[in-house]
Amino acid sequence: MPQRRTVTCRSQEPRRRFAEEVRELRERSGVSLRQLAERLGWDWSTLGKLETGHTLGSPEVAQALDRHYGTPGLLLALWELAVGDPTQFRERYRRYMTLEAEAVSLWHYAVANLPGLLQTPEYARELLSAGGLAGGELDAQVEARMGRRELLLADTAPRFRTILSEAVLRTPLRDAKDWRAQLEHLLNIEYRTNVTFHVLLLSAGLHGLSNTNTMFLGGADGQTVAWVETGYSGELVQATTAVEQLQLRYDLLRDSALSPDESRKFVERMLEEAPCEPST
Repeated sequence: MPQRRTVTCRSQEPRRRFAEEVRELRERSGVSLRQLAERLGWDWSTLGKLETGHTLGSPEVAQALDRHYGTPGLLLALWELAVGDPTQFRERYRRYMTLEAEAVSLWHYAVANLPGLLQTPEYARELLSAGGLAGGELDAQVEARMGRRELLLADTAPRFRTILSEAVLRTPLRDAKDWRAQLEHLLNIEYRTNVTFHVLLLSAGLHGLSNTNTMFLGGADGQTVAWVETGYSGELVQATTAVEQLQLRYDLLRDSALSPDESRKFVERMLEEAPCEPST
């Protein structure tokens, strides 16, 4: 049997190959690391570490680079190979991320935590740290999550509506100053015409989505899919009947929630009641 030829001179080791591709795509585009960081909203030193192979970053970073360079799926696939365990990033979640980036509307329900699109860096860091991340990987995940917030700030931003269980707002950060900053961020972003939030009081009782974070993603083609998630797994729901059943539960939930104006006043009261940082 003839020996297999090497088709390219690029590395066959996944981690090095990922770094090579990231670096080559940037150099070919003719921009510096700092220019790329400004366009993507990430720290330039983190992007530099991707190019040297010192870190793999997160799947969100890989997907953002794919979108920027017009290489759909290339860097994300190389990232998966570099991570070494394909089960860590399942195909259904990769599909969800693509749909989120392309959605014209996002309808969401939060059980216990604020959605990533509304989190401050401090909130994201404490939440991800509680999930077991630390060090460079924690830093990369926080940066990636902050990058995803840009989705709501773009000129072509999708409509975003979230229903927040009261439990979300009754679970503060350890640092009082950080928690006040998170509440203030929630109030500030609600002023955007594309963002609406409701608060579902605990007194509303049990409902059809009691233990499930849910996101409905409306596409430009008129199709809607749903992403349902618990603390340990997520599932992309694409079957029309199943999505319609989830939407009915969501509509009933919205009927039980406070109006946007009442919800804003609820958060304002929480901000007034939140403890201030002790004076020194």
